[in-house]
Amino acid sequence: MAKVTVSTLAKMKKQQKKITALTAYDASFAKLFHDNGVDIILVGDSLGMVLQGSEDTLSVSNNDIAYHTRCVRAGSKELFVIADMPFMTYSNPTQTCENAAQLMRAGANMVKLEGGEWLLDSIRALTQQGIPVCGHLGLTPQSVNVFGGFKIQGRQDEQADRMVADAKALEEAGAQLLVVECIPSPLAKRISDELSIPVIGIGAGKETDGQILVMHDLVGISAGYIPKFSKNFLAETGNMPDAVKKYCQDVQSGAFPTSEHEFN
Repeated sequence: MAKVTVSTLAKMKKQQKKITALTAYDASFAKLFHDNGVDIILVGDSLGMVLQGSEDTLSVSNNDIAYHTRCVRAGSKELFVIADMPFMTYSNPTQTCENAAQLMRAGANMVKLEGGEWLLDSIRALTQQGIPVCGHLGLTPQSVNVFGGFKIQGRQDEQADRMVADAKALEEAGAQLLVVECIPSPLAKRISDELSIPVIGIGAGKETDGQILVMHDLVGISAGYIPKFSKNFLAETGNMPDAVKKYCQDVQSGAFPTSEHEFN
């Protein structure tokens, strides 16, 4: 497998080749995903829920993400690794650059920030310092207390238009990738069509440029409930390597997600 870069991902969008992504937190799963067709690993602050047992992602620290990023990078030198910037680690450009630098030194290829227009100065500062940026719009888990829970975003026309405007502003500021989470499928398609950078969806339908899942959802072992947008590929295949292969194949063919995994 050739080394995946931002240029690789941009080319995949132009060629309409679906991008596959999963979260991972250690070297063993990073190697497994590398060996079975995954393009991107996200070292997500989801680790606060699936590894640490918290009810949300807010307790995760930058040191936590840096530690797991080093572990993931040790498992694969070729995969494209995105590191989440945790809650309150990017409240201003100076803080953002300092914390992002720690994650890049740990082995990340890109950092991910949740939010819209208020992030523009920080994104410009990061790109000026040579740090690639992934945006994140829709259901942004770090804002769970503002939303009043994990709720679908973008169902009202005004909110959808604001999200499209935010997506365009993030790209203009220098973001090279965007994740959209738990938004109506038509809105996800609109954003994907109007942006030149790749758009990766989770709970956003099949019309984005790629898909991402939390690895624990992929194999049906998440604590609590399994999200509507996920699928237990392990139950279908019987072993981990085949589950990952099946996920990648279904994303690339358009077989996943289906209408039962999306929101209208």
